[in-house]
Amino acid sequence: MTKQETLQRYWGYDSFRPQQEAIIDHVLSGADAIALLPTGGGKSLCYQLPALLMEGTCLVVSPLIALMKDQVEQLRRRGIKECACITSGASPAEAEVVLNNCIYGTVKLLYVSPERLRNRQFVAYLRKMKLSFVAVDEAHCISQWGYDFRPSYLQVADVRLYHPQVPILALTATATPEVVADIAARLGLRGGTVFRSSFERPNLAYMVITDPDKHGRLLRILESVKGAAVVYVRSRRRTQEVADELTRHGIRATYYHAGLSAHERDIRQHEWMRSPDGVMVATTAFGMGIDRPDVRVVLHLDVPTTVEAYFQEAGRAGRDGKPAYAVLLANNSDTAKLDATIESAYPPLNYVRNVYKAVCNYYSVPIGSGADSSYDFDLQTLCNTYGFDVTTCYSALHLLEAEGLIAIPDRNDPSSKLHLLMGRDEAYRYQVDHVREGNLLQVLMRMYGGIATDFVDINEREVARRCYTTPDIVAALLKQMAQNGVVAYKPVPKGLQIHFTANRIDASALSLTESNYKQLKETAQRRVAAMQSYIGECDECRSRWLLAYFGEKQAQPCGRCDVCLSRQSHADESTEQAIREQLSRCPRSAKALQQMLPALQPQSVEQALRVMIDRGEVTVDSNLLMHLKS
Repeated sequence: MTKQETLQRYWGYDSFRPQQEAIIDHVLSGADAIALLPTGGGKSLCYQLPALLMEGTCLVVSPLIALMKDQVEQLRRRGIKECACITSGASPAEAEVVLNNCIYGTVKLLYVSPERLRNRQFVAYLRKMKLSFVAVDEAHCISQWGYDFRPSYLQVADVRLYHPQVPILALTATATPEVVADIAARLGLRGGTVFRSSFERPNLAYMVITDPDKHGRLLRILESVKGAAVVYVRSRRRTQEVADELTRHGIRATYYHAGLSAHERDIRQHEWMRSPDGVMVATTAFGMGIDRPDVRVVLHLDVPTTVEAYFQEAGRAGRDGKPAYAVLLANNSDTAKLDATIESAYPPLNYVRNVYKAVCNYYSVPIGSGADSSYDFDLQTLCNTYGFDVTTCYSALHLLEAEGLIAIPDRNDPSSKLHLLMGRDEAYRYQVDHVREGNLLQVLMRMYGGIATDFVDINEREVARRCYTTPDIVAALLKQMAQNGVVAYKPVPKGLQIHFTANRIDASALSLTESNYKQLKETAQRRVAAMQSYIGECDECRSRWLLAYFGEKQAQPCGRCDVCLSRQSHADESTEQAIREQLSRCPRSAKALQQMLPALQPQSVEQALRVMIDRGEVTVDSNLLMHLKS
């Protein structure tokens, strides 16, 4: 198939968005590139489509488990089955099945976290794979100047140790010129080709509104702007509180955060997607993979810590090209809160080392082992055991995640996983020899067609219904079959889990040193200062300010943001005052007024006259002369 035929067949589009086709052609030619496309600009298609057309497997490096799973699920819904992901929670057996499928050429897109690139099992298979190219999603994570630096991203360049000629495509929606240069250097990109799509959103009005009563202003905005809305807050508790408050005032609202079960999140997301005027109150966990084009307003009730995060979240409004609003509500205490956030996010380095040591000791993980192991995790219990403050400990764990030592995914697998370990002939003999398990195995093989070639998601409740038994009995039989070597069975975790993505090292050997830790904190402080500057900026167009931050220096004022509207209001007042001065001397025609006011645009004078006539401040006689009403 051609790229146009592939686009139509799997995505249903007749044409590409700006820059997409040029990026795809560049990838198909086998060259390196960086692609800078704004949120909603269609970054994923730039590597997904050429991956289907090229021979071999496209290795997609992505930082978030939820994002990887969402991409794979979307591809499969489009009919693209040749895709898979290996998350930090995957067992060696799960990973091996996926990697074997890559070797045998049945996987076109393989999503992995950057930490997977230093896993010995993975590297052994990677050496044997035929790679079409490497796609580095959220590529700003490789830069220490980026807003979400992940040291493990530095491993991506090592792929060329095993595949020297493999092309690399780096993609991001938020990168300053400094970060773009760092991405190219860190990945060792050849050629320096950078594809840019303007970050300008002509239909989107950016507003910063300072109001001590944020909740009151929020209600008034949602009542006046009709259509779907997203309200971002910083904490899970606040999502429910704000949603309940909106509901009490007659606004259809629900809430979303990573602490909800997968089933609850799916229900809430589905209801919001179907509601023409629904309001979703959410943490930043909401947004990835949410492709609703008709969101009319995105409101931030709490100020984000970075311009990059704000720009990405605000960009989820008005993707249909119709007028939309990105409103940030601020008050006088927000600047101090942002400073406090940085102090909380970067506890003393010695504290981070102690948390790592405590976590390893708590699960009895010895130095030199532990990679790919998973355990049930409860943050409060850990903190109670070792006397840690919950908030500070959480920040330390987040830094350890960024270092690639552990992973605590917010989004747990919603399903158990199962893989048949024997051929169909062996399976048939097992059914004959083990009647009870055999009946279950027969049902499973009928329900899940790919069970013999890959791990599949199963629902014990649905299986039990087909077998006329209970889910507990199904789970018990599956565990027995796993012990007999018939299947590999991984029950759905009951709660949050912690995964050790690398073998335990001595806490003193963390790659975080005092100097680079200080540099990380200072970089974070600069990003916070930029956000503080944005919310405090009163004399520059918001859109122009944001575009300049991302390197677009020549943008014109948007005419829609709060700053531009304020200027327009002042301009209108001065025009009206000039008209009053002229008419106070004697009545004049509209044309004469325009001649008497050569410094003003004729249309501005005409518009101001209309407003003053509508107010009754100016009257028009039978000779079309304008009179100032006394």
